[in-house]
Amino acid sequence: MSKMVSDKPQQWSRSPAEWISFSIALSIVGLIVGLLVYRWVDGEDRPPAVSAVLDPEIREVDGQFYVPFKVTNTGGTTAESVQVIAEFTHGSVQEVGEQQIDFLSGGEVEEGAFVFSHNPREGQLTVRVASYKLP
Repeated sequence: MSKMVSDKPQQWSRSPAEWISFSIALSIVGLIVGLLVYRWVDGEDRPPAVSAVLDPEIREVDGQFYVPFKVTNTGGTTAESVQVIAEFTHGSVQEVGEQQIDFLSGGEVEEGAFVFSHNPREGQLTVRVASYKLP
């Protein structure tokens, strides 16, 4: 006896585990594609936008005053050699502190501290970003 071969393709039925695995894999791929599109549309090519702010928590240790600060790059590209300057003025007393941050990528925050010999609470203290360069 010979078997008849049918021209109809065999139908495969998927198990619930296969459907769940497929759904999870599809969700992961969709998430990755969505994040890539978001980064592309969000403006990754925006230039660096670097700002510095002082932390109000000034501490004194051995007659030195430590003033913490944060530098943030809200731009889309990296800034190198970011120079941050703090200036303290009180009457005839003037002190200047400088910090240099080597590398600050888009969205990154760096922290540091300026050290002064006079109490910054008794005068005017300002901080600013003086310069940066593009990589």
